[in-house]
Amino acid sequence: MTKPHHVKLGLSDEKVIEMYRYMLLARKLDERMLLLNRAGKVAFTISGQGQEATQIGAGFALDLTKDYIAPYYRDLGLVLVAGMTPKEVMLHLFGKAEDPNSGGRQMPAHYGYKKLRIITGSSPVTTQVPHAVGFAFAAKYEGKDFVTLTTLGDGSTNQGDFHEGLNFAGVHQLPVITLVENNKIAISVPFEKQIASENIAVRAKSYGMPGIRVDGNNPLEVYEAMKNAHDRARNGEGPTLIEAVSERLSAHSSDDNHSQYRTEDELKLSKEKDCNIGFRKYLIEHDLLTDKVEEEMLLEINKEINEATTYAEQAPYADISTINDYVYENK
Repeated sequence: MTKPHHVKLGLSDEKVIEMYRYMLLARKLDERMLLLNRAGKVAFTISGQGQEATQIGAGFALDLTKDYIAPYYRDLGLVLVAGMTPKEVMLHLFGKAEDPNSGGRQMPAHYGYKKLRIITGSSPVTTQVPHAVGFAFAAKYEGKDFVTLTTLGDGSTNQGDFHEGLNFAGVHQLPVITLVENNKIAISVPFEKQIASENIAVRAKSYGMPGIRVDGNNPLEVYEAMKNAHDRARNGEGPTLIEAVSERLSAHSSDDNHSQYRTEDELKLSKEKDCNIGFRKYLIEHDLLTDKVEEEMLLEINKEINEATTYAEQAPYADISTINDYVYENK
């Protein structure tokens, strides 16, 4: 009998169930965040629905005790795997004083958590790539044992920061992995109208590194590619570019109406490829998940999200006296 994919990868049954739980947690938390926005309780949110498999698969391949990540704004699943709790995510969403990312100063989905080695992000897209490459350069220069992962969308690969960052990483053979979460639609522009090459992975050759293209709806495929890239980086073999082709099941952000540029048929096709449904099917086929286990999982997740929402909504905002903290030096 052929071994299941996860067994071939050295992942235990418990580990893939944990993967699925994170995928469910990210989806349910994402849905709650959008509901809070629609209720007028938070000003903005940006969704990663449809990209959970890529983010969780990637996160599970890292050594989260020492690796650094430079995520982009859709990476709710990745920061959860890195150690952010739903309560911390909600504190960030509401912009409260206890927000561990910025004390309520950054807009939602702009992560930066020093304790968890999450490198601070900013609003201009793709700036995280040269930042991540800089961290990787420091690792090599100082002889430190860590790998840096940076993520971005397909549209961001057309920005100068992407090319400059990868070129520098290739020249210096740095321990950095660049993961493109290709949902095939850069805000509102379809893939074929923004990129002339056959795909994004082929660009890696110009930067002197391997380019791997995987099914981003399959967390095990993403995990395998990431694990191989991580091993290369740890062994001093340099950077890797991974293109994970996934789906975007929601609008670009809470301020966007994607019906203006996506047809109902296109959206229906994306929903049929929903990574959470696909991975659930895999687990059931291999007798790893039952309806009862999933039901208990969802009860726990909903309880955790409800408690996180209540806590964050009632938590205090930063005191006005702290307005200059982290901006100007306090003497």
